[in-house]
Amino acid sequence: MLDLFTTGELRATFSERARVQAMLDFERALATAQAKCGLIPASAAAAIAAACDAQSIDLDELARQSVSAGNRAIPLVRQLTRAVEAADADAAHYVHWGATSQDAIDTGTVLQLRRALPLIEADADALAHALAALAERYKATPMAGRTWLQHATPITFGLKAAGWLAALERDRQRLAQLAPRLYVLQFGGAAGTLAALGERGIAVAQALADELGLALPEMPWHTQRDRFAEAAATLGILTGTLGKIARDLASLMQTEVAEAFEPAAAGKGASSTMPHKRNPVGCALALAAAARVPNLVATMLGAMAQQHERGFGDWHAEWDTLPQICLLAGAALHHMRVALEGLEVDAQRMRANLEATHGLIYAEAVTMALAQKIGKPAAHRLVESCARSAIAQQRALRDVLAATPEVTVHLAPEQLDRLFDPQSATGLAQLLVERVLAGCRSRRI
Repeated sequence: MLDLFTTGELRATFSERARVQAMLDFERALATAQAKCGLIPASAAAAIAAACDAQSIDLDELARQSVSAGNRAIPLVRQLTRAVEAADADAAHYVHWGATSQDAIDTGTVLQLRRALPLIEADADALAHALAALAERYKATPMAGRTWLQHATPITFGLKAAGWLAALERDRQRLAQLAPRLYVLQFGGAAGTLAALGERGIAVAQALADELGLALPEMPWHTQRDRFAEAAATLGILTGTLGKIARDLASLMQTEVAEAFEPAAAGKGASSTMPHKRNPVGCALALAAAARVPNLVATMLGAMAQQHERGFGDWHAEWDTLPQICLLAGAALHHMRVALEGLEVDAQRMRANLEATHGLIYAEAVTMALAQKIGKPAAHRLVESCARSAIAQQRALRDVLAATPEVTVHLAPEQLDRLFDPQSATGLAQLLVERVLAGCRSRRI
């Protein structure tokens, strides 16, 4: 299932019941670890583990009580304790033994992120493959390069795709680098000292980390929020990359440009009133995500300045913010993946647009060739004058240049022909594409 601003898998990962289950996974693992360390009876651990099922939790009651408690963990532990007590009254004494609310909430969030980020990475991998295929296929296909939304000099569509790919590759590297810092246990007890567990605190923490498949950090990180902030920032950068791709593609779909299109499908991009419209809906949704995520990332960065050993207010601000960033980044990635995997490219239209200014797009190439003879300032003035004449007279720039003695004394007709050849005017575009693709191949995308 897919909706506008997330995917079905990500929505399930960050649903309220999934959030509760992640915290219960912490409680189950905590009891199991403490039993292994001889801190609580094995029978108590078994009873607690059996009750750690989010399906048995009353989410409405949990929501109501969370308001007065200030977090979800306190009423959740209360419900869990009741469930354990119903099966084993003695075991109920050991629920949440030596832990604090933030241990359950933060570790639960880490567990959710560990499920969510591979989904995001998988879509990023697929998008990288699609972009690599476009870069390879169109590495020699000339098109107009554009700066300030105007024709600049010729490039190739493969170069544009390679630029998108290179940025995405850096995003993929950043995502991969998150794991050792992010997938770690949060367990410190009341003030981060594990005092309630005595000398067995580290042993329990290690057993708990092992039980959850997380790393044990050097110390609890209740008010050191760089781990979550880094995840938010990394996803924010990824979403920005996707927004750039979306803005480029939407521009290429403009009626006056019409060089590339999102894949067609029944009802996709339709207007409620204009039958002819084919709107870039995937791009719009990715751009909407890119517009929302930066402020959410700012919230995560702002929440880093927490007080002493336990924050209030700023810690609470993270709870819904980080999941929203994940949902939006995942949605933007999915929409761009669909768009690029089925991208429709009109190479003939690219060539026609390249010639739309009657050769003005080759002005820089002519300037540089003349600069070798008369210097850059003089060459720039001469070609600029010829370009203005071409525009005023509605003539091709090459024709104006060929009729200008100050030009022809230095550039023969065959030289002008080469300068106005789109293939030779794209510079090192193909080499640059190959460099990007070679880097991708070395990383086995």
